[in-house]
Amino acid sequence: MAKSPTPYRALTPERRLSLVMSALAKHKGARTLYSQRLAAKGGGFRAATLISWPVEKLAREFVRLQAQTPQDELELLQLLYVDLEPQIQITFLDVAGVKHDAGAIPEELELPYADADAVARGVAAVLTQHGDDGRHYLRTLVMYNLASWPGLDTELANTETAS
Repeated sequence: MAKSPTPYRALTPERRLSLVMSALAKHKGARTLYSQRLAAKGGGFRAATLISWPVEKLAREFVRLQAQTPQDELELLQLLYVDLEPQIQITFLDVAGVKHDAGAIPEELELPYADADAVARGVAAVLTQHGDDGRHYLRTLVMYNLASWPGLDTELANTETAS
């Protein structure tokens, strides 16, 4: 059986490109970091050359060569669901009764953020209101933050066998 792609790699190439371009625009050190990742992949370009490339060209090559590390993927997904498109996370947190500021969870909040019943309500609301995009968000939580959401993997699996 083929291994499922990570939530980041499950995004379309266009969506990954858009995320990388957003990260390059938002985070000061991203250009240097992504240039170093590309240079390490090989291909004959030095990081100093890659840094001078236009943002779109650098982002395209970064996505094309799949130069993202697992940590980069996580950070790009966090950028997507907390900064760029927080509405899915806001739905989930509101229905689960978790304190947040426009989708950003306060660092002092202790794990788990909600009990299994609240998580189940959040899953149902996200799937109802956001469809496949919501499902992708929930898969992202399962992969990267399951300890914070008791029963999330079971809830999500139940909805996938039911559909």
